Amino acid sequence: MKTKKRKKSRRMRGHGRGTHGWGERKKHKKSGHRGGVGMSGSGKRADHKKTLITKLYGHKYFGKQGVTSRKTQKDKRKRINLRDIESNLERYIKNRIAKKTGKGFEINLEDYKILGSSKKYMPKNKLIIKAKEASGSALEKVKKAGGEIILGKSKKENGGEKANSQENQEK
Repeated sequence: MKTKKRKKSRRMRGHGRGTHGWGERKKHKKSGHRGGVGMSGSGKRADHKKTLITKLYGHKYFGKQGVTSRKTQKDKRKRINLRDIESNLERYIKNRIAKKTGKGFEINLEDYKILGSSKKYMPKNKLIIKAKEASGSALEKVKKAGGEIILGKSKKENGGEKANSQENQEK
């Protein structure tokens, strides 16, 4: 019975040029033989790791997308269609975004702009929606269905009111 296993460095003596099972001496040094560590070599002119990148991130990883000018800012306002609101009513009630009352469904979407969906679409339920903004078609459709959209004041409007009140106090 073997009591002590010899170390690999001891066992590999005399085999080749001291490479200990790694092939050529140049192959087992640092990460250069592997093409770099991790994501190295995946930059602009990346060809030797292109297959890995496309597998992980898809074909949109390389190249430019969208507006690249610094001055133009993307419109990041949240929007939602009336059709989506109505189709997700049960989920909203479950997540306490909405509740059913005698008047209809009260829905709190204060960060959103409400859009009217398609021209043919009309809401089936009475919706009382608290929202930041709403399109004209959305306001019209909800009113026809017997509900209403309560619009909240945006930051710009609030800032304007503060400026006006300060001017009035100075006078």
